[in-house]
Amino acid sequence: MIRLAVTGAAGRMGRRIIELARDRKNLQVVAALEAPGHPQLGRPAIGGEPNLTQDCDVPFDVLVDFSLPAATENVLSLARNDAAAIVMGTTGHTPDQLAAIDQAAKHIPLLKAPNMSVGINLLLRLIGQVARALGADYDAEIVEAHHRFKADAPSGTAVALLDALCQATDRKPDRDAVFGRHGQTGQRPAGQIGVHAVRMGDVVGQHEVFFSTLGETVSLRHTAHTRDTFVQGALRAAEWVVGKPPGLYSMQDVLSAASA
Repeated sequence: MIRLAVTGAAGRMGRRIIELARDRKNLQVVAALEAPGHPQLGRPAIGGEPNLTQDCDVPFDVLVDFSLPAATENVLSLARNDAAAIVMGTTGHTPDQLAAIDQAAKHIPLLKAPNMSVGINLLLRLIGQVARALGADYDAEIVEAHHRFKADAPSGTAVALLDALCQATDRKPDRDAVFGRHGQTGQRPAGQIGVHAVRMGDVVGQHEVFFSTLGETVSLRHTAHTRDTFVQGALRAAEWVVGKPPGLYSMQDVLSAASA
């Protein structure tokens, strides 16, 4: 039995992780964690045990984190103290926080993914193949849409798509990407990648990558219909990462293991 701790347990993702983990015979949720001062501390996260708490006083094997970047230091500390693994779906980290994540991965297995969806991670594999096949004559644009409550923009998944596109075409995000456009921008520079964020309603998640030239457009699109898509991927990652050597892993490692 894999003992699971969940941070951000009162959030939309956290509650669903606890619910769906209960359907898996090899997972047991032993801790549901929230920030100090959270109004629901001491109450069940979704009904039944465990109650929401700010401290973890029980041992666990893997911590699934869908909280906020500000909680990252505490998340890393909790896992290292228990010599446990981490599955991290939180996005929007600062460079210092990313450095701390890299450092922690030298001591524990840590799987970090901006999007746990199997379909999105397949898209991350395909985007480079498509970009290389189409060549430099095709303009590349990334458009993502999420619900009105999302705190960071562009999404971590859009950034991952940008990184994959740049790696495949020898471009650099800090040199070749433009995040939205406004005013007299002039003619589109060759090699530029546009990244655009839409925030509206209760959209779970949409990502589309366009490749367009004079005469035709090719697009790759992923639409998440429910957060359960991400939750099932996170639980699959949690099952996979337990017992792995220290290191920084991604959902691509999980998919590669499944196809081996």
